[in-house]
Amino acid sequence: MANLMKTHMQQNHLYSVFFAPRGNVRMTRLGMQIAQQYLSPFDRLIGIIGEAGSGKSMLVKGMFPGLELSNDDGGVNVRPLPLLSVDEDDGFYAPHTYHIDMRFESAFTQMHVLAEAVQCAIDKGRRVVVEHFELLYPSLKRNAQLLIGIGEEVVITRPTLFGPLPQDLANIVSKSLIYRKMAHTAEDLVEYCMPEGIYQMCHHGDVKHGFYLGFDEDPKLDIGQLEEHVQEIIRQNIPINFHDEDHITIGNTLHPCTGPRIHVRSTGEIDNFRLLKEVFYDSMEGRYLIVGLVGERWDYETSDLNRIAF
Repeated sequence: MANLMKTHMQQNHLYSVFFAPRGNVRMTRLGMQIAQQYLSPFDRLIGIIGEAGSGKSMLVKGMFPGLELSNDDGGVNVRPLPLLSVDEDDGFYAPHTYHIDMRFESAFTQMHVLAEAVQCAIDKGRRVVVEHFELLYPSLKRNAQLLIGIGEEVVITRPTLFGPLPQDLANIVSKSLIYRKMAHTAEDLVEYCMPEGIYQMCHHGDVKHGFYLGFDEDPKLDIGQLEEHVQEIIRQNIPINFHDEDHITIGNTLHPCTGPRIHVRSTGEIDNFRLLKEVFYDSMEGRYLIVGLVGERWDYETSDLNRIAF
């Protein structure tokens, strides 16, 4: 009865939007939340859309703990692709859920073969999680029951006959991802320019086209001086590189980071960075906030930061 009620409620679901977290742990937790709130036991086709480095795999790991990803982030690609053997795999221990990365697999297998394998798995009552689903859709000719796009935000929708189509969602998230990468890089640069004892105590959060760093006590920083320091590093166009799952390099300097794959390639790619010129107090959380923004400006930069536009 609970599952039937959940499915009926989801029929009226148009879309939901979350900020796309920058840290791997935060993205995994969001995946767990999405699975709990939006995934139905009857869903057989899940479409994930987003560019490389947007966090698709971490979201999938959160939604489906223990699922063997065919494009493991450690660089180990499962061969042969289990999905292609679904017709032969009818035993008791056959997987219930399969994963496929269309951008990777389409380099080795023709698209119509992949589409047939996905359809075969669905027909056998299995679930298939498809990354880069917009690439499969023209050959599969059916939409996902749950469609998730990852850019600056995570957009969750349950398509109907009238859409949205996968490519529509892909167009939206591909355009917005750059803001997330710029904001994350700027966020790390602000930390980099702070005294070490201060940045190690901060909490991280998101605003539209930006970020905030939260502190339990007023950090008493010179915001103008901090902003100028960051802008100087941006002018120097210093390279930003992935080092390991916990660090990036800013030039030759190692810096801790919980989302090391979500950055622009160099500091010069950050557009129009600025810090709001006051430390805000969030009475709901009991924290002091420093807010940084990137990209285009607008007139209201405080209470209207997270405005909703239709």
